[in-house]
Formats: sequence, C-alpha cells, structure tokens
Amino acid sequence: MTDLSRIDLLDSGTLECPFPAYRTLRREAPVYRVPQTGHYVVTRYDLVMEAVRNTSVFSSQINQAASGGNHSEVAELLHREGVPFASTLISADPPQHTRYRSLVNRAFTARRVRSMQGYIQQIVDELIDGFAARGEVEFVSEFAVPLPIWIIADQLGVPRRDLPRFKAWSDASIPIGLDIGLEAELVRARLVIEFQRYFLERIEERRAAPGDDILGDLVSARLTDEDGSEGRPLDASELLSIIQQLLVAGNETTTNALAAGMVLLIENPDQLAQLRAGGEKPLRTFVEEVLRLESPVAGLFRVTTCDTELGGVPIPAGAMVNLRWAAANRDDAVFEAPDRLDVCRRNAGAQIGFGVGVHFCVGAMLAREEMFLAFRSLIRRLDDVRLAGDATLEHHSNFILRGLKSLPLRFRPAAERAAE
Repeated sequence: MTDLSRIDLLDSGTLECPFPAYRTLRREAPVYRVPQTGHYVVTRYDLVMEAVRNTSVFSSQINQAASGGNHSEVAELLHREGVPFASTLISADPPQHTRYRSLVNRAFTARRVRSMQGYIQQIVDELIDGFAARGEVEFVSEFAVPLPIWIIADQLGVPRRDLPRFKAWSDASIPIGLDIGLEAELVRARLVIEFQRYFLERIEERRAAPGDDILGDLVSARLTDEDGSEGRPLDASELLSIIQQLLVAGNETTTNALAAGMVLLIENPDQLAQLRAGGEKPLRTFVEEVLRLESPVAGLFRVTTCDTELGGVPIPAGAMVNLRWAAANRDDAVFEAPDRLDVCRRNAGAQIGFGVGVHFCVGAMLAREEMFLAFRSLIRRLDDVRLAGDATLEHHSNFILRGLKSLPLRFRPAAERAAE
C-alpha cells in the first residue's frame, strides 16, 4: 500500500505530471479526501460517471470562479464595480441549466459548425503560412492560442484589434484552484470587470443591430417558460455569464489540446506514420486520443446536497467533490494500455475530456473540428517536427486546466521532403 499522505495533488511537481498519482488513487483510493483542502477527488471512470449523472446529489451550483477566491478585498471589488454573474451553464443544475443550455445549443448546431469548415481552414492556413518557411515556431503563441481565439472572438463580435485584451480576459476567467495571492487576484478581478464593461457595449450594439453570429443569437434569444411558451430575453447578468463561459471553453481547452497533440506526435512517430498513411478515420481517432490522454480540462467540482456515499466512501452534505476527467480517461478498466497513444483505438470516443452528462461541453463539436482541420494541415505541411534545441516542457500550475506554457518547435516544410 502506498502512503497516500505523500500524494499532494496541488504540488507543482504533481501538477506537471499527475498521472502516476492518479494511477495510485484509482487503485487504492478512487474517492479520496484531500487532507490539505478537505475536498474529495474521484479518479475511477465508473464512479465519475455515477456522480455526474446524479445531479440532484452532486450539484453544480458552486460560486463562479471570479468570485474573489480566498480574499474579501477581491470579492468587494467585483461587487462594487462589476456585474454579478448569474448561474447559467456550468454552475447550474436542471431544470434551470436546461433552459440556458437549450439556447446555447442553437448557437452550436451541427449545421453551423459544418458551415464554418472553410472559414476554419482559412485561418489554419493563414497561421501556418506565417511560420512554415522559417522552419521553427513557438507553437503555443503562434498557432495554438490564435486559432481558437480568432474563431470564438469572431463569433462573439470581437474585432481582431481587440484580441490581445480578449486573451487576457480569458486567462483571468479561468479557475486556478490555487491561492495565487491578493495582488494577483486583484489583477484578475480588474480584468474580469474590464471584460464585463466591454461586452455590455457589444450586447447593446447587438440589441440595436442583431448579427449572424453567436452573440447575436444569444441577444435575440428568449428563455422558455415552464409551460413551454416563449418567455423573456436574457438579461445582462445572464448574457455575461454565458459569454464568459464560452470565452474560456471556446479557446483555452482547444489551445491546450493542440499543443498537447503536437507533443504526442513528436513522441509517437509510429502513430504519426499511420496518420500520414491513413484517411480521415485515424485522424478523428487521434483527436479523441489527445483529449483522452491530456484532458485539457482536468476535472470540475460538484457540491453534495446531502449526506451520501460514492464507491463505499461516505461524503457529508456540503462537501466539494472534484470529478477528475483526466484520471478517469486513463482508467485501465475502460481503456486497454491507457497510457499509450493509439490512433486505431476502438473506444477512443468513450473519453470524457469534454465532460459528460448535462454539462457536456457545448462547444465540443466546434473544438473537434478545429483540432481535426489543424492537425490534418500540420501533418501535411510540416515534416521532421521536433523540440527546439534544449527546450523543456512545462505546464501551467493549474488544478482545473492542463496546458503547456510554451512549445518551441523546429521542422522542415513538407515541400522540402517532397522535393527530395
């Protein structure tokens, strides 16, 4: 038996490579009470699924990430100068969640995503054109960040000149899961307030002149009343809450998955060869494998509404429970050789990197298409991709999201390979 007290899931070293800790917890304590914080972490696939389906006991009604954290001064600033966020998607349960989710679903239909394929491909090509001739790229800042940010920004009516602010707002909206200090939290709070004021202006513009984009859809949408009839439009607090969540979900997770996928390709040349030789199917599977192996959203919290138990472990009412997608996605009871990349894996689609159940990521279809088109073009246009020089990989110290800080790469343009 392992001394579980030696496992610190918030330690920077563990956050850098958490998978050995997950393996130990799945085997010895799949529902584990973290002694440093008192919250519970669920690491086994079947138990995660059991909890996520029981929304009446494992509730999502948790305070928004930008609520002040551990510092009252931050909460006071947000209350004084900001707009309170309504509980809409990630922090709501059915039936309230269902009313908001149905509105957002209309903005992310399969038809809309299919119609965006040419537009996404154009952005992919433009970004690769910017560095392909150089033979080197800092992949995170030059490709993985701008691709999804340009797309979600366009859909939210943000002009390209405002994109640097857009990225800063997104970063400030991400729950870190660590106490980063008062001054850093105040900076984050001011960015959230700036984001709110900016989008209040965009919302008013859309009310005056609706546009054919996601923001326009949300501004013109109406909630459905309990009797099924059309009700009122969303108010500013509800709109800001949904926009903030789309802001993060629409770019941070895709950015992290794109960078993680490039590392997996470098580390697995045999699988890369299969992708180059295969058609669409193995590449679609590769996208699922990236999401399974790296799980850009490592896990999300629930709060128990009553005394309960999970996996034979008693959990009191009001306990914080982290459902760890990243651990469940490497459960060997579900995935054979779970730590191995396999672009022919038959059940790769069983991964839960986008969450599962009523809170399944609303933008999952768009993110998958961005990843598919991006990896297809990168594999076609870049050859002999490798880490630049003595570069080392380092992830952000974030308990909720997993992403690389940077990824300096060197390569040969594929045209050189074709000419040899």
